Amino acid sequence: MSDRNAQIDVGVLPCLDSEALAEVMRRYQSALNQHRVTIDRLNVYPVPDGDTGTNMALTLAAVSEELLQSGAGRGDICRAISHGALMGARGNSGVIVSQLLRGLASTLAPSDDHPDAEPPIDAEMLARGLVAASTAADSAVMRPVEGTILSVARASAQAAERALHTLGADDDRALAIVLERAKQAGQAALEATPQQLPVLADAGVVDAGAAGYLLLLDALLSVVDGRPLPDAVDLPAEVAEVIAHGNAGASLQGVAADPVAEQRAELHSHLDGDEGGGHDVHDPSGTRYEVMFLLAAPDENIDNFKMAWDSLGDSIVMVGGDGLWNCHIHTDDIGPVIEAGIDVGRPHRIQITDLHEQVAGLGGHGAHGAQHAGQPDAHLGAADGASDEPAQRPLVGCAVVAVSPAAGLDELFAALGCHELVTGGQTMNPSTAELLAAIESAPSQQVVVMPNNSNIVPVARQAGDHADKTVTVVATTSVPAGLAALIGYDPDASADANAASMGDAADAVSAGEVTQAVRDTTAPTGDVAVGQWIGLDDGGISAAGDTAAAAAIGLLENMLTPTHEILTLIEGAGAQAAETAEVTAWLAEHWPDVEIERHVGGQDHYPYIFGIE
Repeated sequence: MSDRNAQIDVGVLPCLDSEALAEVMRRYQSALNQHRVTIDRLNVYPVPDGDTGTNMALTLAAVSEELLQSGAGRGDICRAISHGALMGARGNSGVIVSQLLRGLASTLAPSDDHPDAEPPIDAEMLARGLVAASTAADSAVMRPVEGTILSVARASAQAAERALHTLGADDDRALAIVLERAKQAGQAALEATPQQLPVLADAGVVDAGAAGYLLLLDALLSVVDGRPLPDAVDLPAEVAEVIAHGNAGASLQGVAADPVAEQRAELHSHLDGDEGGGHDVHDPSGTRYEVMFLLAAPDENIDNFKMAWDSLGDSIVMVGGDGLWNCHIHTDDIGPVIEAGIDVGRPHRIQITDLHEQVAGLGGHGAHGAQHAGQPDAHLGAADGASDEPAQRPLVGCAVVAVSPAAGLDELFAALGCHELVTGGQTMNPSTAELLAAIESAPSQQVVVMPNNSNIVPVARQAGDHADKTVTVVATTSVPAGLAALIGYDPDASADANAASMGDAADAVSAGEVTQAVRDTTAPTGDVAVGQWIGLDDGGISAAGDTAAAAAIGLLENMLTPTHEILTLIEGAGAQAAETAEVTAWLAEHWPDVEIERHVGGQDHYPYIFGIE
C-alpha cells in the first residue's frame, strides 16, 4: 500500500467550507460514474450485469441534483446531501451509502441552537463526521456482517480518530493527513474483506460497496490537497486479474455513459446472510423478492416495524428519520412485508423485484417510439422532447407502450400493436422520464405499459403514477413474454381489461437466455469458467458450454417439455449463423413437433433469448 503523505504540502486546505463540501459530493459522483463498471464487476454473480457501482452512482446523482436546487449555506448543503441521499437511494449499496452520507452531513451541519453559525470543517469535525457516518450505517442494518462496506467505513473512521491524537492543534496539514490515514486504513480493510466474507474469497474479489465507499475519501482528498481523482479503482493485483476478463469491448476503468439520467430498478440478492451491504447481485438460492419503499411513519413506530420485518426476511436496511424512512428487505412474503408498513404508517413508491428472474443492467439508451416519439428530457416528468407525431395518429381506446432491447425487435412490436417503444432491457434499463414521455405520447388516455424486464417493472409503475393518464402495467419480465402478451391486446378494450388478457398470455411463456460468464463460478450444473457460455432460466444457471450453441442446447434440454408447442428464438448481435443452425438442427431432431419462430433482435450480450409456450 502506498504512502501518500508525501503528496501533502503547504498548499492544502486546512478546512472545508460549504462550497468545498458540495464539490466533494460532485467529485464523488464523478468518481462513481467513472468507475461504476469496475465496481459492478466486483459483484459475485458471473454475468455482465452486476449493479453495485451503478446503484451508488445513481444515489449520488440524486444528491447532486438536490444540490443544484439548494441554497449555498452550510445547513442548505447538508440538508441537500441528506435528503437527496435518502430519496435517491437504490439497492442495498445505495441505501447504505445514503446512510453514510446522512451521518456525515448531520455532523457537519450547523447546530440547531446556532443555525447561522458555520464553523469550518476542520480535521476534528471531519473525523467526527466519519465516525457518525459509520455508526449511522451500522444502525441501519438489522444484522451487520463483517467484510462489507460497513467494515471498511468503520476502519476508516477509527483511523481518522487515531490520527487526530498525533497532530498539533495548529497543523494546517491536519485535515489532509487525517483523510490520508482514513483512506489507507480503509484500503487495508477493503483488501481484507475476502478473509471475512467467504463468498468474496470464492469469487476472488473484494467487496464492491466498500470499493465504492473509498471513492468518497478520494473525492475528499482531491478537494483538500488538489490530487486528481484516481484513474483506476485501487484493487489487489489478483482481484484486478479476476475482473479483467469482462465483455469484449467494455471498458473496465471508465465508460462514456453518465447514469444521471438513468433511473433503474435494481436487482439485488441475499448472499449467505450478507446484510452488510453492497452485493447488488443475482443469487437464485436466496429469498425470492426484493421490496423497497418509502415509509411515512412516526419515528417511535420504527422499532416495532423493524421487529415485524425481522421475522419476514433478510437484508433489512432502514434509513431516515423525522417521519420519512427508506426501507429495504429481501423476502418470500411480499404481502406481509407491505402490510407491516401499513400498520405503522404509509408506504409509497413501492418497488418489488423478483430476484430469481433476471440480472440487473447498465448502459446508455434513449426513448424511441413505434412512431419515433423522440428523446425526452432526463428529468422526472419531462416530456419536452416528445414529437408531436402521436397526436396526428388516430386515437384508440387503449394504447400500448413497450420496452424493446434493440432495433431489430422494434418492427415486430409495432406490427403486433405497440404504439410507443422505449429502448431498454438487460444492461440498459430506461429512466422514469423516458417511459413517462412515451406514455404521454401514446394516442389514448388509457395506456398499458409492458416493461419486458423485471428490473424495469418498478420504474414503469412509477412512470404510471406520475402520468396524467390511466396507466396499467403488465409486469412482463422478458421480451418473449411481451410479444406473447400482445396476442391478448384489444385496442378497443379498457386498460384494465387489456391488462388481464395480456397478463394471462404473458404468463403462459417460459423465458431463457444465453450469455457469457465474466468470471469463474460454481453452479448447480458444475464449475463454470470465465469466458464460458451459460444458459439462464428462472432458477439461474441451467447449462454451460464452450460455445453459445452448446449452452443454448443445454438450456433448452432443461426447459422443453412435451406440452410445449411454440418456441420463439430471438437472435442477438453476437449470434453466429453456424451456431444458430446447430441449435435449430438439434430442435428439429429432438423436438420436431415444436414450431420455431425466429427473429433477429440484435440485442447485446445475449446472443439467444428463448420464449417457450
